[in-house]
Amino acid sequence: MTDRWNYAFEGTSPTIHDDAHVSRDATLVGEVEVGRDASVWPGVVLRGDVAPVRVGAESAVGDNAVLHASEIGDRVMVGHGAVLNEAEVADGALVGFNATVNSGVVVGEGSIVAAGTIFPEDLTVPPESFVRGVPARTTPLSETEVDAEEIFEAYHSGRYADLAERHEDLFDRS
Repeated sequence: MTDRWNYAFEGTSPTIHDDAHVSRDATLVGEVEVGRDASVWPGVVLRGDVAPVRVGAESAVGDNAVLHASEIGDRVMVGHGAVLNEAEVADGALVGFNATVNSGVVVGEGSIVAAGTIFPEDLTVPPESFVRGVPARTTPLSETEVDAEEIFEAYHSGRYADLAERHEDLFDRS
């Protein structure tokens, strides 16, 4: 699939699974892979020029988020306006609106990153953690009153896949 929002870089072009939903108003550059049932919303930039960008199966990347040389696992939710630069987010994690995930950061499986959180470089977040603040502070989910199941149910990327199917024109690339 090639169009004005989907650019090759040094011979490498984005790969989008046939069952993924990528907005025609998203920009994909270079070595980008979007997995099965993932959704990439308007204004998103996935830039795989200096290293790959991977969006796992059933993951959702919200409006105006930027992923540069970053990888997100399966069933990950990246909120509107979030920025990930040379970072990794493991399966089942949620990155809140306008969070900034800097170079070398690894967000562990099943973790929740609060809106507006700013990570220092090279921070590793253990699985099932709650991360918040400027700079980011990490607390095990088990030591918080955060109901991870409730949050994941409310924002589960599967709901975004269903919503993406209802936005037929937004994702039509023909």
